[in-house]
Amino acid sequence: MPTLSWLTRDKDVKIADAVAYRLLEKDDGLSFRHEDSAVGGGNMLIQGDNLEALKSLLPYYRGQVKCIYIDPPYNTRSAFEHYDDNLEHSQWLAMIWPRLVLLRELLAEDGSIWVSIDDNEGHYLKVIMDEVFGRRNFIDTVIWEKSDSPRNSARQLSSDHDFIFGYSKREDWVPLRLPRTEAANAPRQ
Repeated sequence: MPTLSWLTRDKDVKIADAVAYRLLEKDDGLSFRHEDSAVGGGNMLIQGDNLEALKSLLPYYRGQVKCIYIDPPYNTRSAFEHYDDNLEHSQWLAMIWPRLVLLRELLAEDGSIWVSIDDNEGHYLKVIMDEVFGRRNFIDTVIWEKSDSPRNSARQLSSDHDFIFGYSKREDWVPLRLPRTEAANAPRQ
């Protein structure tokens, strides 16, 4: 199987193991409780570094999460209000690898992970996910159309979509399918 290589790879692939466990502390002032305990019950908002937060979830949720969706930085070479999306390519690879490793540990045996990305790092992400989750566990690439009409640019082609890569923890993963209805089968207008 092809592997992706970068300058600090040997160190980066071991980072998930080196991250210290942190104790999760409940803050009742930030907690939401609805009269119906089913609403808001069991949900968490974790404030802090996401790598440390993922590691802290392992003792409680290892192998129990059925579905994960993440929207990592796309590395667009832009600066946003809350973070800089302009990493060196090797820094982006070093950032994403340990998070995917920890997310895999959180996945249930029948779980799946879905990761959105664009052309900036998408092809590299696919190779990394093949390594972390196993190429045979690739489910599909979903195309997310960002705009419904193409832009007319004289300099380059327009980018009107992102990707969502889906992987399962095991090769025998089966999607939960809803029954088809007449309305679902009707042509869209």
